[in-house]
Amino acid sequence: MSLRVIKPGLLTSIQDLGRKGFQQHGVIVSGAMDAYSLRIANMLVGNKEGEAALEITLMGPTLKIEKNCLIAITGGNLSPTIDSQAVPMWKPVYVKKGTILRFAGCKSGCRAYLSVAGGYAISTVMNSKSTYLRGEIGGYKGRALKVDDVVDFNETSTILANRKFKEAFTAPKWFVNEKEFMPSRLPVIRFIDGSKYDYFTASSKVSFTENLFKVSNQSDRMGYRISGPLLELQEKRELLSEAVTNGSVQVPPDGNPIILLADSQTTGGYPKIAQVITADLPLIAQVKPGEAIQFSRVSLKEAEQLFLQKEQQLNELKVSISLALKKHHII
Repeated sequence: MSLRVIKPGLLTSIQDLGRKGFQQHGVIVSGAMDAYSLRIANMLVGNKEGEAALEITLMGPTLKIEKNCLIAITGGNLSPTIDSQAVPMWKPVYVKKGTILRFAGCKSGCRAYLSVAGGYAISTVMNSKSTYLRGEIGGYKGRALKVDDVVDFNETSTILANRKFKEAFTAPKWFVNEKEFMPSRLPVIRFIDGSKYDYFTASSKVSFTENLFKVSNQSDRMGYRISGPLLELQEKRELLSEAVTNGSVQVPPDGNPIILLADSQTTGGYPKIAQVITADLPLIAQVKPGEAIQFSRVSLKEAEQLFLQKEQQLNELKVSISLALKKHHII
């Protein structure tokens, strides 16, 4: 046994980088809503970037750690504590077996990621450990975690298993600067034109970028419903369903957009006004219901450059973390 669930929290599930390569068969990608936070959490404990972690939403769980382990917590600040002491985020943390890890309340962001050195001992389904909640596949029995669930860790070095702990947990002084990866108070979400951008009225296009949109309570991993100025087509049209993906912004007849996210369907019939750029998808994942966002239009070339810049930043961070882990004999 490695990790026992005492309280499951609002929504805690196993997620990796998604079930890719099966969309043509109608299988959704799923995976972490905030891929950058998941990747960094894995870097911090020496895992491969795409290893599965716990995705914890808004109100986090209470977990008993039943085995010495090395963990990292990234993403939104859900006030993690171990034996009532605040746990530092965005750095590797040695945890002593028998301790209790709690997430007390959401201070910032929306989703946290809990990685463990060696990864969680979860079987893959179609090359992924991700949980698709509606389809009840992948992850831990195809569902969110419940009370008394036990999630095992994969074996790591005997050095960690035999490490002598004086405190409930210990951590190095260095850390990753989360400001580089977490949204500001009013996130600006950049997009390229959707396939039906030109179908919308000129005033709707202007309203889309010059006004704020608020995330509705009717939002989940499948998509965020957002409210603001109503968006209108120039004329009513009969549209065929077409491919959609993470970040596609559809506009139903009521004029309130929907941003499709990690658990979105593979096709949709509503007109797409926008496609959120890949570099900004993690920002949306950290926006809570009731908070506002603003959209900014960019070109495809700019979107590609922003993606490459972020990947370069992550690659440089990976090298820095790897050197730090070795220098301080953490793994």
